[in-house]
Amino acid sequence: MGINITLLLILLFLCKNCNSSDSNSNVKNGEIVEVKGEHDVVWIVQLSDLHFSVHRPERASEFQKFMGSTLSMINPSLVFITGDLTDGKSKDLLTMKQNEEEWIEYQNTMENVINKSGLDKSIFYDLRGNHDNFGVPTTGDSYDYFSKYSITGQLGRTQSVNSVTLQMGPRDLLFVSFDSTTSTGLRGPTNVFGHPTDQLLTELNSHLSQHDATSAKPLTKIALGHFPLSFSASTNSKNTLKHIFLNHSISAYLCGHLHTRFGNNLKRHHEINSYNLFQLNIHEKTQSSSTICPNESQKVNEFWEMEMGDWRKSRSVRIMAIDQGHISFMDINFKNAVKEILILPTFPLDSRYLSTTILNKYKCQSLDDTSHSHIKALVFSSNVIKKITAKIYDSTHGDLYMVLETPMSENGDHIYTSPWNSKPFIDPNPTRYWLQIEAIDINDLTISSNLIPFSLNGFRANLSWTWKEFFVMGCQWEGLYYPIFWSFYLLMFMVLVLPKFITLLWKRQYTYLFYKANKGLFSLLTWVFTEVHNIQFLWKSMLAYLLYLLLCPWLLGQVFTEGGERGYMTYKGWVVDFKDLKKLEFIGFPDVMVIVIPHLYFVVLPSFFIILGVAAERAIYQDHVCSISGKKRDDYEGNYGRLNSRNKLSGFVLEKLRKWSRSILLILSLAICWKHFKSCWALMKAYEMNPVVHFPFYSFSIPILLAYVFYKTKRLHNTHQI
Repeated sequence: MGINITLLLILLFLCKNCNSSDSNSNVKNGEIVEVKGEHDVVWIVQLSDLHFSVHRPERASEFQKFMGSTLSMINPSLVFITGDLTDGKSKDLLTMKQNEEEWIEYQNTMENVINKSGLDKSIFYDLRGNHDNFGVPTTGDSYDYFSKYSITGQLGRTQSVNSVTLQMGPRDLLFVSFDSTTSTGLRGPTNVFGHPTDQLLTELNSHLSQHDATSAKPLTKIALGHFPLSFSASTNSKNTLKHIFLNHSISAYLCGHLHTRFGNNLKRHHEINSYNLFQLNIHEKTQSSSTICPNESQKVNEFWEMEMGDWRKSRSVRIMAIDQGHISFMDINFKNAVKEILILPTFPLDSRYLSTTILNKYKCQSLDDTSHSHIKALVFSSNVIKKITAKIYDSTHGDLYMVLETPMSENGDHIYTSPWNSKPFIDPNPTRYWLQIEAIDINDLTISSNLIPFSLNGFRANLSWTWKEFFVMGCQWEGLYYPIFWSFYLLMFMVLVLPKFITLLWKRQYTYLFYKANKGLFSLLTWVFTEVHNIQFLWKSMLAYLLYLLLCPWLLGQVFTEGGERGYMTYKGWVVDFKDLKKLEFIGFPDVMVIVIPHLYFVVLPSFFIILGVAAERAIYQDHVCSISGKKRDDYEGNYGRLNSRNKLSGFVLEKLRKWSRSILLILSLAICWKHFKSCWALMKAYEMNPVVHFPFYSFSIPILLAYVFYKTKRLHNTHQI
């Protein structure tokens, strides 16, 4: 009996330890923080793309100089750094692999910033970006410095998905961050896409739904990652991050990666659960945008994707506020100096970034009175604020003229409000009225917020991308890669193979004489394309090169930071594991498109058209020589009449035109070769390759083909020997 009791006590002790371990695991990766406050307002800070570099020490030094005091002034509930913490590039920007010195610099800088800010280290979440993954074979490898030096690694947040819930009185806020970098970190440049796995999406789904069945309070969900959805691949089962986000009706997805060089308006509204290759405008037009009124708690499946600028060049920082579940944000830069006053209006909401759910509530007049009754703003200052004023402008006549100026009073930490009558500002034009908040501190420093348009009756202001913003945000590049790739091969088939079949099928010689006798686009194209066939070795070489690019490796390079076997790259991706040759795994798809597409469209394609041009010029000049010498071009000449006698160009003029055309084609060829040379040089540095040993066909085929066509058409008498 005593033994049984002892065994029972041991089992109870072990069970207690197991439960304790599970509980700690849940807290570690699904943290819960209670936020004190009476006004249902929370604000966070997002930073991205720091790119700390040993070659650019000012990035870290200025971060340390500005951000400690700024974070202390803002006092956010959470701080997220969404990837690319270090640069991982050589001084010439061509070699991309991990550098431990940069990680030590990052760790020391963040420790100093956190200490100076007075914030708790646990509220900082940093994510891995593609630069933080350059050349890392596997997580936990000796070159996985992110796990060693990042805040996430130091705090033991070892999972790919981490979440934190801010619990307030009236609502909860759930923030879920995730790492979608590829499990095998290739060197750049073929490491530019996020690669979520099915397991990652399962974990993400679990974290986003953790409070769905237990919390009766309203819940606002925000996801954070490094890669925009346009640069995120689908999983093996073709699931996507967008599908997960829409199913959970998150409010926003915050990311980085693209930098401000592509534009300052890298935002995108998602509202349809389908896979589209293009979205032409920021606001996705869908039938689901119709008004939903019966159940006020019902949400439209939607979210805003908000890429933010980089610290690397723009010194960008984002402050985001969640006020009664409504999101407002401001992106600021620290290029010049520390900002002594920061102002973020939180109501009325910016009409450019209204969600469809909010629009429906406006249309149904279901927003509660408290959200309408006060203008509200967050004001952060390093000095005591003396006066805050809200100003509303009317833009009806083109110019802004003030229609309301009202003082604001402090109503909590950093929160300023002013009562107003919102009804006079209800207007169908979402950009008629503009809000600005002005602050004056005790030193008489006056700062005004950016003007924002607002709408109170369910209309959203139009917001369009520039072509560069559309290029990086509106295109789903994973889905576009193969259509772009196979379009090239379809075009080359039409150029090289189709005319050959037409000639054999119709048994006709499509020469320059035929084109002169039968003017037309079809005759022109068929003649030009057929001329290449007359240079048999050149035609066969071009066809062989295209087949080589389709069937054989392009490069044989060093894909990891140091050591390891070389991998080879095809248009399908990289192969680094050769154990089972029957089941080769291609990684880095569609990342390799950054090498494949530029080579095909900016080197191969223009080179082939230059070859066509040289061949056509050869035929024209040969016909001219035959006409002035009285010799027959070929046996078909009699079928076209006396065409040679109709040539009105003198031999002198034609000779000049020929020299000019060849000179232009030669200059274009040299330009292509120069671009190709720079690309080869960059690849040599990136993957530590010798062009003769590791990628000879890629390096030399195009220059040799161009040189060959000019050599074979240099002298007219040689053309009869081709």
